[in-house]
Amino acid sequence: MTRLPIEDVLEELRAAIAARGMAVLQAPPGAGKTTMVPLDLLASGLIPGRIVLLEPRRLAARAAAERMAETLGEAVGATVGYRMRGEARVSKATRIEVVTEGILTRMIQSDPGLEGIGALIFDEFHERSLNADLGLALALEIRGALREDLVLLVMSATLDAEPVAALMGDAPVVTSAGRAFPVETRWLGRSPDASMRFEAGVAGLVRQAIEETEGGVLVFLPGEAEIRRVEAMLSGLPGCEVRPLFGAMEFAAQRAALGPASGRKVVLATAI
Repeated sequence: MTRLPIEDVLEELRAAIAARGMAVLQAPPGAGKTTMVPLDLLASGLIPGRIVLLEPRRLAARAAAERMAETLGEAVGATVGYRMRGEARVSKATRIEVVTEGILTRMIQSDPGLEGIGALIFDEFHERSLNADLGLALALEIRGALREDLVLLVMSATLDAEPVAALMGDAPVVTSAGRAFPVETRWLGRSPDASMRFEAGVAGLVRQAIEETEGGVLVFLPGEAEIRRVEAMLSGLPGCEVRPLFGAMEFAAQRAALGPASGRKVVLATAI
């Protein structure tokens, strides 16, 4: 099994949390922080209560819970579950709960002491939203006034960690170097043919990328309508699976877009 970069700093992270109860983790995309850190903290025995992982996006929250549950060989809703507006898969056995930002705020409002929760993990904190900032501010207040034992961990891919660490009382900063993979960016230029539709130009650029490169192709489009039109134009693309990805899709379809493909995968996505 391939070793993920985050595994090289898990021991250092556990030591920081054991010593200070707070930490900031810097790790680039793909390092494994979202799914490996909560499981490692659970297995370490450092966290006596539930671990709540804050994810800013619904798709990411579901995907993280699914991946962690799969790692444990369980279904979602057992040891690992998730909760978001209008949807929850948790049980009395749940020890790691992945939640979206608004849920955390409501949890704090209904129970300021966060009874039964041993750790709050703020993932993807570099995205900086009002809910995430408010959640961290409230968590720091709770830790200072009511719960000295509450573990706080901020994780980010690109955040300048020092100011956040200072805000958290000079919390330890743990950094994972990670690894990078080559990505080529191609922009659709302005067509000299004014009559050509935008979607036709995108479909042509995708075919060009397939012919001239190897690996998968990720295409960003404004919305579902554009995605569906480009998908229709790419129907029957030899050796490729074309998969749409946008927020209004059923989760099973979103998961299929993120999963492995039998051939080259072309994902047509919004900024989900």
